[in-house]
Amino acid sequence: RDGEYESHLWRRPLGGGRGRQLTRGRVRDGSPEISPDGTRVAFIRSRVGEPDAVGQAWILPLDGGEPWPLTSLPHGVSGVRWSPDGRRLALVAQAGDQRFIVGEERKGRSPIARRITRLDYRDDESGHVTRRAQLWVVPVRPGATPRQLTSGDHDVIHPAWFPNGSRIAFAADRGPDTTIQPRLQLWSVGTEGSRPRIRELASLAGDADRPALSPDGRFLAFVGTDVADPPDDEAPQLWIVELPSGRPRSLTAGLDRPVGEWAWCDLVTAEDRSGPVWLDDGSLAILVGHRGRNIPYRVTVDGTAEPMLDPETRIAAAGIAAAGDAVVISAGLDGSAGELWTLAGGQLRRLTTEGSAWQRRFPGVEITELALDGPGGPIQAWVASPVGAGRRRLPTVLHVHGGPTGAWGPGGTMDAMALCGAGFRVVMPNIRGSATFGSSWVRELRRGWGSVDAEDAMATMDSMVERGLADADRLSVMGLSYGGFMTQWLIGVTDRFAAACSENGVANQVSAWGNSYFGVHYNRRAGLGDPLSDAGMRALWRSSPLRNASNVRTPLLMLQAEEDRICPPADNEQLFTALRVLDRTVEYVLYPDEHHEMRTSGRPDRRIDRMERILAWFRTHARRP
Repeated sequence: RDGEYESHLWRRPLGGGRGRQLTRGRVRDGSPEISPDGTRVAFIRSRVGEPDAVGQAWILPLDGGEPWPLTSLPHGVSGVRWSPDGRRLALVAQAGDQRFIVGEERKGRSPIARRITRLDYRDDESGHVTRRAQLWVVPVRPGATPRQLTSGDHDVIHPAWFPNGSRIAFAADRGPDTTIQPRLQLWSVGTEGSRPRIRELASLAGDADRPALSPDGRFLAFVGTDVADPPDDEAPQLWIVELPSGRPRSLTAGLDRPVGEWAWCDLVTAEDRSGPVWLDDGSLAILVGHRGRNIPYRVTVDGTAEPMLDPETRIAAAGIAAAGDAVVISAGLDGSAGELWTLAGGQLRRLTTEGSAWQRRFPGVEITELALDGPGGPIQAWVASPVGAGRRRLPTVLHVHGGPTGAWGPGGTMDAMALCGAGFRVVMPNIRGSATFGSSWVRELRRGWGSVDAEDAMATMDSMVERGLADADRLSVMGLSYGGFMTQWLIGVTDRFAAACSENGVANQVSAWGNSYFGVHYNRRAGLGDPLSDAGMRALWRSSPLRNASNVRTPLLMLQAEEDRICPPADNEQLFTALRVLDRTVEYVLYPDEHHEMRTSGRPDRRIDRMERILAWFRTHARRP
């Protein structure tokens, strides 16, 4: 409302019935956690329209009382977890002196300088990482003072209580420079005493994250990889360790599928709930990426893993929760925006309608799954078409996902909705390099970006034209991040596209290695390498769209978030400069204050402007017969 986001808490009975709105006002309420006895909700609230507003922990009685603030920490709160007895909350909140600051930094006045000695001084959302997120605990009563449990030059994430309340598990990278060699591991800290002790809980050669304790406290489950500096084709697995000192063992190694949320859809969200949840002392539920879907699996502690519904269900699931016998997922089906569903006996039952009600105001979209011919094997593609289009030949947009180890799912996207409403068909292929199809499909991309992935992208359009679904004279291409790279790459090696839109792309792999806040370790894990040798420099340049700039004839719209530190403006401006010097049709649009995922979380008026520009560009250059 008024160009700002608002969000409120709602309550819906698991057995069905009408939902009831619990909070109101000019606020953003989120991250709700129900107390163990079911009488209260802890959540994070920030005030809309207040400059520099930060989120704080609030408590809402479910008997009809008013919510009240539990914390007033100066840098806000980013996560809350109830203790098993419901008397305390674990909090994640920033603490400590500012890092790298010379002189004083205060509102309206910048510091003298930033003296930087580590590469982890920046990230995409925060910009300069001036303070670290630490773990706190606070009694749930008005006026209580939070107590800090951890410290140090590292961030704490994903806290999980031990069932007896004596300790809290968490993930943290306590290494010397997390940007060069990141390695999350699992730790625990005591909740009593003046100097809580931190112990290592579990470690793998790669990463270990998202801890979850079994109800009886016997097992610790988590997500991780047991390969040092894991490459992109090393799928995260579900692991378990018997406490206090057992060895970790994988429960999903035989699946050859990554656990977690991998198939992407911006119409569904679940606020970071894709980790494991315990169903009882001997089994867990977790999402598994499978053929362009996120499928809930039941996994037992002896390593039996089975899908909880038909793996071919056209579902875009983003999160999973369990309480007692109830399993609830946040998911969209067949292009629908996210709703809550209960899952039992392999069947889904819809709980909510509020998440997708807004879609009724817009033209519908039909989602079709196709297996298209590709040089490396069939390419799964989700095709979004205007309702009633049937098999008519339409102007068609190739939409390339990010990652490159992301994947398109069957839920559709807001971009696809808007483009279909304007008369376009949108094809979203899971080309080689995409996750959810097994490690060998991802490993193919080790040959370099712009190789087998580009072959599959063009084969996708060839197949769409051959099937009579796409007009060969009115093809367009678009994508964000890696999808932006692929857009820039394709128009430098073919002139088949009538229009293109790249968003936060990667035009020069050589400079991106240093300009991206995680370029050093990302390039290594993606197999791109580094520019520290002549051979490495040549390899990066081979995968840089900038080197093909003189071949570009396709009109290109370049969208760029000005504060993007993943794919920074400095790299994409090189391509814009080259195309202007070459007098090609190109337009560069910078969005102030925005970050990498502006399309889903940017300021509303900027998201609207973005979509209107894409539609206008494609209408102008590719829509006309």
